[in-house]
Amino acid sequence: MTLLEPHNLPFAAALVVMLVLAVVQLIGVADFGDADLDSGGDADGMPDASMFDGLLTLLGIGRVPLTIWLALFLFLFAGIGLSIQELAQSLTGSPLYSWLAALFAGAAALPVTGVFARPLGHVMPKDHTTAVSTESLIGRRATITDGVARVNSPARAKVKDIHGQTHHVMVEPHEAASEIHAGDEVLLVRREGNQFYATALAERRLSPTHSS
Repeated sequence: MTLLEPHNLPFAAALVVMLVLAVVQLIGVADFGDADLDSGGDADGMPDASMFDGLLTLLGIGRVPLTIWLALFLFLFAGIGLSIQELAQSLTGSPLYSWLAALFAGAAALPVTGVFARPLGHVMPKDHTTAVSTESLIGRRATITDGVARVNSPARAKVKDIHGQTHHVMVEPHEAASEIHAGDEVLLVRREGNQFYATALAERRLSPTHSS
């Protein structure tokens, strides 16, 4: 049974996409590893946010960078799918329809990916985004890494969440006349969508403590 036979095409395609993701990750064309899986955001309209968080944990989503999780899933999907087709061929004399084998393989690959992703997350460097609310980053200190942040011209910054893991966010000054340069430490004070607004700590003027 060859990989390029029609009943194996979903699994061949999965391996090709996996290889593309691996190349992208190696050369750094895209920074998918910092994708924010915001499972802790607004829970309005969700029947049970904790159940959703539990599902993400079970699947291993947020334990490793998103590109790593997706590449692992695609690899397992292809391996399980090809095994299913080999088994069907040996038992019945013919493989399953490609869509049926893909359905079985996808259902099996999801939990298996979680089994591998959870321990993998413990040994990988912790410079990626976990499934935490971006709202929880407000009030935390960040450092501008690239560019100069001005009004309507954000700059890239890095901030660590409560777990000590690094997030990369786009930041504009909270004060209209302020400029924040690379290397400056800032305080994230508010967020609108994916845009954060910050105050440069070096420019802050703390008012005298008022008596109670």
